[in-house]
Amino acid sequence: MAWQKVAVRVPATTANLGPGFDSLGVALRLHNTVTLRPGVHTHLPPMFSATAKTFFSAAKTKPFPFSVEITGDVPISRGLGSSVTVRLGILAGLNQLAECPLTPEQVLALVVEMEGHPDNAVPAFYGGFAACSASKFLNVPVSPQLKFIALIPDFMMETSAARKVLPKQVSLADAVSNLQHSSVITAAFCAKQYDALAGLFTDRLHQPYRAKLIPGFKEVLAAAEKKGALGGFLSGSGSTLMAITLKNAEAIRAAMLRVARKHLPAPEAHILTADNNGLQIKAS
Repeated sequence: MAWQKVAVRVPATTANLGPGFDSLGVALRLHNTVTLRPGVHTHLPPMFSATAKTFFSAAKTKPFPFSVEITGDVPISRGLGSSVTVRLGILAGLNQLAECPLTPEQVLALVVEMEGHPDNAVPAFYGGFAACSASKFLNVPVSPQLKFIALIPDFMMETSAARKVLPKQVSLADAVSNLQHSSVITAAFCAKQYDALAGLFTDRLHQPYRAKLIPGFKEVLAAAEKKGALGGFLSGSGSTLMAITLKNAEAIRAAMLRVARKHLPAPEAHILTADNNGLQIKAS
């Protein structure tokens, strides 16, 4: 085998952006690195094993033993795409070790299939802002002037559990409202007219139901807007709350943290910018 190890760096993501349920996402400058070493027999956790099985089946490659080491700063089950960093890191790493039987597009398609939706996978792979459907996507870089303030509580939120609280049907008015807001969000990112994002993160499909799972949801985001944020939303399925701003990032971070401490266990708040590079592979 040509490589002794492969290190795959994958950015965190914030998905949905309020109304863009399962369709909008942004890669963030917060990363995990997945390092694979071939020829090492180790017991792999279920997600790792399932991802490897998917790769070997799709690549029509004879399975080989390998080890996995994950380092980085993306917290687990906080709505920041941690599962994508793992799955994408393993798939891309195995593809490199196997001398690339799959194209990059095929690797991405496998991640989307395993995740069940593209809004985390596409920006993690390509970087920047992404608008996605089941079969197509558009991605554009995001200016470092736009800041993302991530309020991360000290509790996990499994995506499967967060989806259970969602209604089976929604009204036409609610669907239209989300379509209108997510369409203008997409246009604003593509045109880099970030001021136009103000007031667009209102959602009627998932946040009103998931908000009940996160104490202080409304209060934390209201505090961000009061200090000048363009708006805020639940990152992915949570538990992270995200605010976006062009100004006063530190004041917004402090305000969100101050309010969050009244409602949530041991919260942290970080000022981030978009990652426009996406997946990075280093083989040696």
